[in-house]
Amino acid sequence: MRIGVFTPLLSQLPLEDVLTKLASLQIQTVELGTGNYPGDAHCKLSMLDKADELAVFQAKLADRGCMISALSSHGNPLHPDADRAKHDQEVSRKTILLAEKLGIPVVVDFSGCPGDSPKAKWPNWVTCPWPPDYLEILKWQWDEVVAPYWTAHAKFAADHGVKIAIEMHPGFVVYSPETMLKLISITGPSVGCNYDPSHMFWQGIDPIAAIRVLGNTILHVHAKDTQMYPVNLPKTGVLDTKPYTDERNRGWIFRTCGYGHGEEWWREFVSTLRMFGYDYALSIEHEDSLLSPEEGLRKAATFLQQIVIREQAAAAWWV
Repeated sequence: MRIGVFTPLLSQLPLEDVLTKLASLQIQTVELGTGNYPGDAHCKLSMLDKADELAVFQAKLADRGCMISALSSHGNPLHPDADRAKHDQEVSRKTILLAEKLGIPVVVDFSGCPGDSPKAKWPNWVTCPWPPDYLEILKWQWDEVVAPYWTAHAKFAADHGVKIAIEMHPGFVVYSPETMLKLISITGPSVGCNYDPSHMFWQGIDPIAAIRVLGNTILHVHAKDTQMYPVNLPKTGVLDTKPYTDERNRGWIFRTCGYGHGEEWWREFVSTLRMFGYDYALSIEHEDSLLSPEEGLRKAATFLQQIVIREQAAAAWWV
């Protein structure tokens, strides 16, 4: 298992400086954004049609012995605004083509979320079954929007030898293990999961138990923590819409690995991933509003490296 970094947290730096900084932390694995929500600071899709740019890009990585675990185009390809949906879909399509050229097996994306009808302006995330209007919206979303798009897009990915790892994220139709498996049942094995435990914690889902539910559908993993604030939860509940920067009053916030849950928890998390066949990247994603990107990255890298080294040593001893 390798410690990696999802590089948008260092988007103010050029790729060369990012690789130098990560090397100082003994990290040689990166996940690069290609547009949509993560931006494309370190990986331009224009390289698809420019062989010279692509060669320079590959040389920068090779010179530092760095590998790419995934290209990420997190967007909303099902957005009810047709122009927005078309844009995000095109970024995702080109990301798959670039991954094919670079020999990267996985791209990361969101499932997206439609509106409540063909005339909608904004996405409509359904979170309850009653009044019955909501179940009608949910059925329409999956039957008329989700299934047609993802069936076709999954086939496109398979045709190009790439798998799509969907990050389960509230606000989109795939946000839980159950909805993840529902999408996979529609698309087949060219779609799987980008597993971010931080999104499970605040929904009340045990992230380690959920690995057993998802099994070998996990294609890529984000390393990010969540801290729950029981003092606020009786007031806010888990569906807390206050800004993430309003830390004092929220029921939970995202944290750097080790600041929501300690070493024992993260060791079991890594061990359970290995138990179910995952031996790829732990890609650090920094969204901790209480720590700077620099501090959060450094602390997460040190914390996770110690855990992975100990787990590998234990595995080697057993063999």
